Amino acid sequence: MKVLVAYDTYYGNTRLVAEAIADEFKSAGFEAEIRNLKEDFQSPPQGDILVIGTPIRMAHVPRPAKRFVKRLDKESWKGKPIITFTTIGPIKENPTEKERETTQKWGYNPGLKFKELVKSRGFSAIEPVLYVEVKDLKGPLVDTGIERARRYVREFLKTLAR
Repeated sequence: MKVLVAYDTYYGNTRLVAEAIADEFKSAGFEAEIRNLKEDFQSPPQGDILVIGTPIRMAHVPRPAKRFVKRLDKESWKGKPIITFTTIGPIKENPTEKERETTQKWGYNPGLKFKELVKSRGFSAIEPVLYVEVKDLKGPLVDTGIERARRYVREFLKTLAR
């Protein structure tokens, strides 16, 4: 089976997560291709599983990721699993209620809206969205970020085996 991991990135953090996801699929015996959404594709995206990653910028999903989803061929991806992941700003360990609301607004809600965009186009968006934090505005990823992405793939693969 072939996995396509498509990502958008500004500071390289989302690319690192995309590479970890592709590596985890490869270690499970899948063929995996990685594509940067800012580059022109020589051929339309093809595969059996699609993973789309994007940073969250100012509480929004950047245009390249949304445009990519809107241009996906419905027949090619109908019924195939599509995983969404985002890189988000730091999350405090013991947040106040206001900090929790801010994290929801600026981090989690845009990721949920991105997954809903995938669903609204008639695709099979996988639950839940994978969120990987960065330590600061430009990164780096939190120490557990890469392992969280790898664990997410392993858990997803268990659902395929059922």
